[in-house]
Amino acid sequence: MSKHWRSNHSQVYWTCMALTQGRTINHMDEIGEVKGWRLGAIIHTLRHQYQWPIETEFKGPERIAHYSLVKGTDWRALKFPPSAKEVRAALKEAQNITGGSADE
Repeated sequence: MSKHWRSNHSQVYWTCMALTQGRTINHMDEIGEVKGWRLGAIIHTLRHQYQWPIETEFKGPERIAHYSLVKGTDWRALKFPPSAKEVRAALKEAQNITGGSADE
């Protein structure tokens, strides 16, 4: 894989933001929200290149993969891909506005 891994900015950004906000996401979420088709590849890269602790649960008879961060993961300790660096800033800003933790 290239040192300059990139996917559609909105897909990588959306995936990182959704996971750090505590969401459980699947391919249909990605299609509906950002018209993306690369969720499995993005999850693979986040796990293996950026060491994100992502869990997979297969649901339904179709065994659709649903992804989430391991419970208790602190987004501040995560390494973000270049196309999602703004996620960290957005989470910090949300934390400052609410006066609490953006991962709660």
